[in-house]
Amino acid sequence: MLHSLKTLDGFVIGARDGNLGRVKDIYFDDSHWTVRFLEVDTGGLMGGRRVLISPHAVIAVDWEGAEVTVDLTRQQVHDSPGIDSAVPVARQHEAAIFNYYGYPYYWTGPFIWGYTAVPTMEIATARPPVMLQDDAQDQAQEDLPEQAADGVAAADPHLRSKDEVVGYGIQAADDYFGRVADFLIDEQTWSIRLIVVDTKSWWPGGKVLVSPARVKEVSWEERSLVLDLTRDQVEHSPEYDPAHPPAEDDFQEIYRGAGHGPAAAEPRRPHAG
Repeated sequence: MLHSLKTLDGFVIGARDGNLGRVKDIYFDDSHWTVRFLEVDTGGLMGGRRVLISPHAVIAVDWEGAEVTVDLTRQQVHDSPGIDSAVPVARQHEAAIFNYYGYPYYWTGPFIWGYTAVPTMEIATARPPVMLQDDAQDQAQEDLPEQAADGVAAADPHLRSKDEVVGYGIQAADDYFGRVADFLIDEQTWSIRLIVVDTKSWWPGGKVLVSPARVKEVSWEERSLVLDLTRDQVEHSPEYDPAHPPAEDDFQEIYRGAGHGPAAAEPRRPHAG
């Protein structure tokens, strides 16, 4: 079953030794359409700090009980790099967080989590045959863009927030209509499988489901998603019923209809807007 990304807002983050705070926002990349971090508001527990927690740390998600359990201690999170929510998350910030926790960089390998398909898989079981993981990590660190004087790499806004993209307009091949209402994720891989598009302001309808594989471009300047679908194709996309989210067979069919093979295939990388 797929789950609504917006539903995670407000979920309690439970560490090994107590609660850490609540989910404030979620960051994903538009290369593999995969959730990379949960932004956690620690409230008064850590002086009001906001921190980023990777799905690498997630043990389980209790969707009914609204709680995410992580394999971390409160002290670990307290000492982790913080986040300035006023600026996008740059690759350097990601590297700092991954280095702190000892996680492998997901951009070092061929899969959505580097050398694994899911964030919780042991990296040793998927280590590349030629380059050891430590060597790959060192090389990825060397390949990071140089930082500007203010400590942030210029033109390196690698991740964006869910809160920012929800509400973006939909630019079809022949019309501009609809808005991004939500995303549906696979709990195991944390990949965004489907985009929920709200169309009711443009025609008598509701919300429909579109594959992220049909996104040609994410335009941050225009605040829109550009699709390689016509308005008619979007209108005839499967309707979204939040009470009955798509099952495996349902979203596999949506992906096949998108012309990109099985749902397990990764969406292509959109061009920068």
